Amino acid sequence: MAEELTAPAVACEEDAPQLSVRDLSLRFGRGCPACQGAAGELAGNVCPACGTVHAVRAVSLEVYPGEIVGIVGESGSGKSSLMRCVYFDEQATGGDVRALPFDGGARNLLELSPQRKRAVRNQVFGMVYQNPHLGLRMGFSSLSNIAEAMIASGERNVGAMRARGEGLLERVSIPLERATCPPRVFSGGMQQRVQIAKALSANPPILLLDEVTTGLDLSVQAAVLDLILDIRRSFNVSMLVVSHDLGVIRMLADRTLVMLSGRVVEQGLTDQILEDPQHPYTQKLVSSLL
Repeated sequence: MAEELTAPAVACEEDAPQLSVRDLSLRFGRGCPACQGAAGELAGNVCPACGTVHAVRAVSLEVYPGEIVGIVGESGSGKSSLMRCVYFDEQATGGDVRALPFDGGARNLLELSPQRKRAVRNQVFGMVYQNPHLGLRMGFSSLSNIAEAMIASGERNVGAMRARGEGLLERVSIPLERATCPPRVFSGGMQQRVQIAKALSANPPILLLDEVTTGLDLSVQAAVLDLILDIRRSFNVSMLVVSHDLGVIRMLADRTLVMLSGRVVEQGLTDQILEDPQHPYTQKLVSSLL
C-alpha cells in the first residue's frame, strides 16, 4: 500500500516569508563604471561600453507560506537566470537570499559553503526544470529517481523510500505498474509529473518551477497546472513559478513580477497586473493574452 503523504512542516510564522531575495544580480563580464549599479545605462541588458551582460539586475522578492509567486517575461528577460541563482545552478554576482525553513533566515545562502548549499538544495528547495533531462536520470526508473533525491536528503530506509515513491507517483497520476520504467520512455507530460514527484520527495517547503508547461500540448499543460494547484492546497508549499506565458501565471500565481532586460518593471497582485497594467511592456503582455 502506498504511503500516506503528509504536508511539509512550516518552520515559520504565517506572516513571515519562506524565501526572501534582496538585490540579486547576475552579470557575465567584468563590468565598468558606466554599467555598475542598478541605474547603469544599458542597451537592453548589455553594457554598450564594455559588453558586459547583466542577466539579473538588483531583483528583490518574497514568497510567503503557501503562496505562489509568478515571474513572467520574454525570453532573455532574466527570469530563469534568477531562478538558477536561487537554486545555486548559477553563481550570483551579488545579493542576499534567505530561507526561513533552513536557519530561520539568519544567513545569506549565497555565502554558504558548497556543502551547506547542497543541504539547502536537498532539504529546502524542490526544483522542476523546463527540460526534464536536467532534473531526471532518464535511464533510471521513476522510483529510483525519487529514491536518489531522498538519499541526498538523508533517508536510508529502502522500505520508506519505496513507499514514499509509490505514494508520490500515485499522487501525480503515474500508474504504479510503470513505476519501474525509466522516464525516457514517457511522454513529456509524464516526465514533468515524475520531476514534480521527485521534487516533492523530501517534503521541501519551497518549490521552484521553471517553465514547467513549455512545449506541452494544451490538455497536458492543463493537467500539470491542476497538479501544481492541488499540491499547493494539499501541502501548503510555497512556490516560485517562472513562465513566459501570462496565461500560466494567471492560473497559478497570487502575486506576479514582470521582468524585462534583467529588471523587475512591475509587480503586484496578479489580478491587478492583469486588470490594470501600468508599464508599457506589461500592457503589451496583457493585450497579447486577450
